[in-house]
Amino acid sequence: METPVRHRILVITRNLPPLRGGMERLNFHLLRELSAAFELRVCCPQECIPELPDGVGAAGVPLRPLWRFVLASTAAAVSSARRFRPHLVLAGSGLTAPMARIAAAVAGARSAAYLHGLDILADHWAYRNLWVPWFAGLDAVFVNSRHTAELAARARVPAHRINIVHPGVELPPWEPGRGEEFRQGFGLGDRPMLLSVGRLTARKGLAEFIERALPALVSAQPRIVLVVIGAEAVNSIKVDTQSQLARIQAAVQRLGLEDNVRLLGTQDDATVRGAFFAACALVFPLIDLPGDTEGFGMVAVEAAAHGTPTVAFAVGGASDSVSDPVSGSLIPAGDYPAMIRQLSGLLGAPAETQQARLGRREFAAGFEWSRFGGRIQLACHSLLEEALPVRI
Repeated sequence: METPVRHRILVITRNLPPLRGGMERLNFHLLRELSAAFELRVCCPQECIPELPDGVGAAGVPLRPLWRFVLASTAAAVSSARRFRPHLVLAGSGLTAPMARIAAAVAGARSAAYLHGLDILADHWAYRNLWVPWFAGLDAVFVNSRHTAELAARARVPAHRINIVHPGVELPPWEPGRGEEFRQGFGLGDRPMLLSVGRLTARKGLAEFIERALPALVSAQPRIVLVVIGAEAVNSIKVDTQSQLARIQAAVQRLGLEDNVRLLGTQDDATVRGAFFAACALVFPLIDLPGDTEGFGMVAVEAAAHGTPTVAFAVGGASDSVSDPVSGSLIPAGDYPAMIRQLSGLLGAPAETQQARLGRREFAAGFEWSRFGGRIQLACHSLLEEALPVRI
């Protein structure tokens, strides 16, 4: 009996731990899930190699500056393609899609990329003119939401090559007591708590939320506190021209809300879990900006995994990550009065039943990383079985 061929995949990405963010978590789990079904090698920043899943070989390149990463990862991808002879070359984001196609051509392999909304919309002339056109020639494009699928189609990716594979979430142990530990650790007592988690970017709309919604909420409930966990996005393709942290701090000071906003910066995973359990709601006041979008909104699924509802503006991929009314509420974009009403209802309601919180957790279970892995493995197998000759 012949031994089945174990296909080889080369992944090229700049986004992996110890860098922090949704794309970094996604690429880590992408590698972990693919390594269970394929022989895997990755081209990535040198400092990411110690964090790779077991059994994944790597070629390390400099992370910064960006131009050096581009040149070094292209050279490393070509070298790996010649030595590793992959059947598929997969870009972990739009940034590395051209490298994936070049390496695939060298190896006679198929090419694919996992694209996020910003990968397609990034408003930089060089990126839009020199990178985005490469997407249409990929053999497959995996996207994180229906919204990103529409963006990919507008970027001339053939519809039959677009596959929606939602990002995943890790269901934490059901430990509501962690919420009380978080409150005690940060001196919050029993104050009604709203939460924002994620990198501080303009499209998150947090400064606008503080200016246009928080004063009304504080007027109704003076003890309310908004806890913000996250820092500036320093490694993103699109870097905001103005510091979002500075904008938030200025808004808080101008409105006299120093006692109602806690800026905690970056925190470890255990602290973030405690914050989710402690919060009455996650606020996700997204803004639809030219050249920027929220492709999916994984943080909303993470909130649901802890039983916490999300109140979000229906912008970008939020309609995929928030199920209204199961896991939260979707508010028409920019309708701050409606957001204020929804949050006021959550803050003023009696303590939720455990059944309600567990219902959100059940919604989040549909996004577990193992399910993401099954979908991405199936998509890659299908792509490889389409037309490639078998190579040993």
